[in-house]
Amino acid sequence: MRRLNLQKTENMAADMRLPTFRKQVSLSPSLSALDGKDLVVPGDVITSDTGFMRGHGTYMDEEKLTASVAGEVERVNKLVCVRPLRTRFNGEVGDVVVGRITEVQQKRWKVETNSRLDSVLLLSSVNLPGGELRRRSAEDELTMRDYLQEGDLISAEVQSVFSDGALSLHTRSLKYGKLGQGVLVQLSPSLIKRQKTHFHNLPCGASIILGNNGFVWLYPAPGQQDEEAGGYYTSLEPVSLSDREVISRLRNCLLALGAHKVLLYDTSVLYCYESSLPHQIKDILKPEVMEEIVMVTRQKLVEQEG
Repeated sequence: MRRLNLQKTENMAADMRLPTFRKQVSLSPSLSALDGKDLVVPGDVITSDTGFMRGHGTYMDEEKLTASVAGEVERVNKLVCVRPLRTRFNGEVGDVVVGRITEVQQKRWKVETNSRLDSVLLLSSVNLPGGELRRRSAEDELTMRDYLQEGDLISAEVQSVFSDGALSLHTRSLKYGKLGQGVLVQLSPSLIKRQKTHFHNLPCGASIILGNNGFVWLYPAPGQQDEEAGGYYTSLEPVSLSDREVISRLRNCLLALGAHKVLLYDTSVLYCYESSLPHQIKDILKPEVMEEIVMVTRQKLVEQEG
């Protein structure tokens, strides 16, 4: 009995981390100026100047402009507002989103997009296989589950905003549609930088969709697009080990950037990926390694901005 217990003890692996010398990264003065933005909490007085206009996240208290939410102060001419650090997604027309189908209804799908209400994808707002342009018939209604069903992930664009704040989506482009094999990372919408395009093929061998709603999709670099499928073709070919390792490393880098509140766009993600290469994929999420990688990434971003 004692011999069996000894064998069990020998087979158990323990992950012990000892204090190590951490690489010091010198921050330039421009970085400290970049981080020194006005952050406020509820009740903080932003300004007592009566010449400013009250925007979102503020209220007047004894003729003083006061913050009602925790976030970053933004000034546009005379308009002062507070952008919350943590918030639900408030979509605008033209935003790129990644969402999950939650329900199939009559002539529409309900989509979870990290907003207050479920978004709506109408049957008339999707491509038909073969690129047909015609009115949707009762037969199309019956085959809705052949296109999308509960649990499927999609990329789409915000077409309009209803009066109650719900979003109407569309996938009338071959770059939008059903998502196949990949990894979904859920982050705060406030960390996604607005750009002209949110679809990026990274030099490291993977592609990324940075949804404005905080949902980020990582997937292997796409091959030839099947135009006959109308954006609903899903490749089920095995993903190589090298591609899986790249995607796993990118996923951990996104979590590290999100934990340290670094703005996410193609350049910051790529710099973080390059900074993480000396470390193993599983070690990126260790607090001390995460902090070092993010510090190096911030330094590279400052140097690039000049």
